[in-house]
Amino acid sequence: MEFLVKCQLNDIDEIVRIDREVIGSDSRRNYIKKAIEEERCVGIKNDFTFVGFLIFDIHFFDCSFISLIIVKPTERRKGYATSLLEYFISISPTKKIFSSTNQSNKRMQEVFKANGFIQSGFVENLDEGDPEIIYFKST
Repeated sequence: MEFLVKCQLNDIDEIVRIDREVIGSDSRRNYIKKAIEEERCVGIKNDFTFVGFLIFDIHFFDCSFISLIIVKPTERRKGYATSLLEYFISISPTKKIFSSTNQSNKRMQEVFKANGFIQSGFVENLDEGDPEIIYFKST
């Protein structure tokens, strides 16, 4: 059974552990902590364990921007990213929602497309040789 929660500061170690499992370090700990403190981090649990999280802000031309969607590698392809997106779409503080992923991240591109996001452009030079694809959805 899955359920979505607003992440709390006492969840930070578990959330950072998932992020570290994906990127190999805890370099985003302060970023995640700030998002939790500002109530911009939503987590998804399977029973009592976090399996993923989403972080957003509204500083992208006054639109919502989902900056991170992270699901534990062992829990991928089970619908958790879709659940996080659906929940965020339902609570988005703005009508326009943007996000992005690298051109090499085919799985995340599929997730965006399956959830009604459309390509809205590219940003070169963030990751050398791997352009960032911007995605958009209107609520």
